[in-house]
Amino acid sequence: MLHLKTLTLRRAAYALGMASLLAALGACSSNKDHRRDPTPLTTFKPVLEVKQAWKASVGKSGHFLFQPAVVNGFVYAAGQNGTVAKFDATTGHVIWRSKMSSDLSAGVGTDGTLTAVGSLDGTLFVLDNNGKLSWKVNVSGEILSPPLIGNGMVIVRTIDGRVTAFDAQTGEQKWVFLNRSVPLNLRTTMGLTFAGTNAVLAGFPGGSVAAISVANGDTFWQSAVSYPQGVTEVERINDVSGTPQLVGRLACAGTYQGKIGCFDVESGRAVWEQAFSTYNGVSEDERQVVAADDWSVVKAYDANTGKPLWENTFLKNRNLNRPVLLGQVVAVGDYQGFVHFLSASTGEFIARMKTDGHAIVAPAVVAGQSLVVQTSDGDLYAFQPQ
Repeated sequence: MLHLKTLTLRRAAYALGMASLLAALGACSSNKDHRRDPTPLTTFKPVLEVKQAWKASVGKSGHFLFQPAVVNGFVYAAGQNGTVAKFDATTGHVIWRSKMSSDLSAGVGTDGTLTAVGSLDGTLFVLDNNGKLSWKVNVSGEILSPPLIGNGMVIVRTIDGRVTAFDAQTGEQKWVFLNRSVPLNLRTTMGLTFAGTNAVLAGFPGGSVAAISVANGDTFWQSAVSYPQGVTEVERINDVSGTPQLVGRLACAGTYQGKIGCFDVESGRAVWEQAFSTYNGVSEDERQVVAADDWSVVKAYDANTGKPLWENTFLKNRNLNRPVLLGQVVAVGDYQGFVHFLSASTGEFIARMKTDGHAIVAPAVVAGQSLVVQTSDGDLYAFQPQ
């Protein structure tokens, strides 16, 4: 029901924390294994006009994933060097720009009034509407995922599996949820999302998704997307990947070496599932669920039944980020900074745009009629399908 994590083989050197897993994945991406060679880009006749609306910069991402956030016509973004900035989503004009006292490893979360980012040393920074530091606090471990702000809370998760909620105004700790540990997991971004005003959805290593009470941190339910398989600990890695998304009562998630599936958000009951493996999670709208598997093959499923709709194999091994649905368009970025626009009906190429040539690791965000992407070099691009 969720979709959590982001990682590719080219990013494995820093995204995986365990040496044995690095060795296993490194073998797959060696020069002798041509199965992992990136597919050369194919030429096609564009049928969709896409214009670049604006470009801005916020700072390089380093080894981390920095996804922009969009609220009320503004784009919020951060970089590893501690920079946090707010931009006009229409023009790219800088509203404010601030610098934190330490390097960042996650961001950015915002409700349009408060903005939060996190650091590798476990510092949570919370800024006010003018970009000034409102409060900060140290948490139990590394912060690799964007904090979640809303319902009077700032909620952050750490690499040790804890989800901690703080009062948004005072910084007072309200509750802590601790998920069970697993022997080996992907060291990567795992996001949070609200389900209404009373629950937070989170996916965890081991393949489960939980609905956590905003009031006290207890669980309404916890369900398995998939279960670990195999003999070795590497083979049994089965983490929910990406960031949770929710449409109506249907919440969907994908796991690494597991499945893709959707749940009823009220009960946690499984609606459908398909065998799947993803580092980046899924995207969802009322019609379909779209994801790139761990070979960067993009696939679409009917949101209500799980029936396979189409797949695009022409971007295989191009280290795709999580595809994003924008009306009749699916947009996905690759390791060379290309943004590929696919038909949401057929999966065929309809347009392609180039950025600065650096990897687009974080998923794009939708800002009105624009699609905003952030490259690993810290550049923000706003594209408008016509």
